[in-house]
Amino acid sequence: MTLKEKIQSGRFIVCGELGPPQSANGNMIRKKSCHFKEIVDVVNITDNQTAIVRLSSIAASKILMDEGVEPIIQMTCRDRNRIAIQSDLLGAWALGIENVLCLTGDYQKFGDHPEARPVFDLDSVQLIATVTKLNAGTMLSGYEMKTPPSFCIGAAANPFADPFEMRLIRLEKKIQAGAHFIQTQPVFDMERFVQWMGEVVRLGLHEQTAILAGVMPVKSVKALEHMKENVPGVRIDQVYIDRMGSAENPKEEGVRIAVEIIQQIRKVPGIRGIHLMPVMWESITPTIIDEAGLLEDRMIK
Repeated sequence: MTLKEKIQSGRFIVCGELGPPQSANGNMIRKKSCHFKEIVDVVNITDNQTAIVRLSSIAASKILMDEGVEPIIQMTCRDRNRIAIQSDLLGAWALGIENVLCLTGDYQKFGDHPEARPVFDLDSVQLIATVTKLNAGTMLSGYEMKTPPSFCIGAAANPFADPFEMRLIRLEKKIQAGAHFIQTQPVFDMERFVQWMGEVVRLGLHEQTAILAGVMPVKSVKALEHMKENVPGVRIDQVYIDRMGSAENPKEEGVRIAVEIIQQIRKVPGIRGIHLMPVMWESITPTIIDEAGLLEDRMIK
């Protein structure tokens, strides 16, 4: 089954993530495919994350697909105007790529080309609406296509940023624009996440889209501290920092925390899956999925 079919079936979705290399090394994608094949349902391929130049998300997705793994391309508004966005989306569909995650994109001044001119012709909500329009057979210009795509459309949500009410308004706009699934920022504050999901369920938004909760395994306490101090909209419970700081083996503790968070997330009403984000640590994916009991579940289904 494809991601779209799995969402429609109601099954629990397990999504991985892969960051392309800062080079033209396509073999790195091929080698990393073994961490995902028959382990997860689909793999999100980042698009020049943190505004650092990397191998194209579309090219990496095609390589991954050739290895038998279903990809999700990321499409950011930072680097492309509406002409390039629509062209890239049509090209991705022609290559057989059926899933797209629509993002605004990290601001370029934080990346390796701070002098680059940002585009932001569209924002993420407008991008979602653009893909929805393409699916319906019409470009933004009004031109009607003979062969339209039929993307499964994803969007991002941050339950931890303030103001809290605005996060829900933003989520609803993305769903109304046509998002079939939502990937959240990593959960390190379960109380806030449960509160957010409570409102999502109260508003009935979970019935209109599939919410995939973000889970990020970390290797060190420094990684958590860096996110807490430098990444806007991140909330990290002090208990995780204390545990990582006192752990004899921080990597093993990071895996334990990720597994525990997954197990807690599965009990939250309205959740449809997880989005595992092991930044540059893709090899840990099978271990976490197995220890969280998700591998057995997938095999049964």
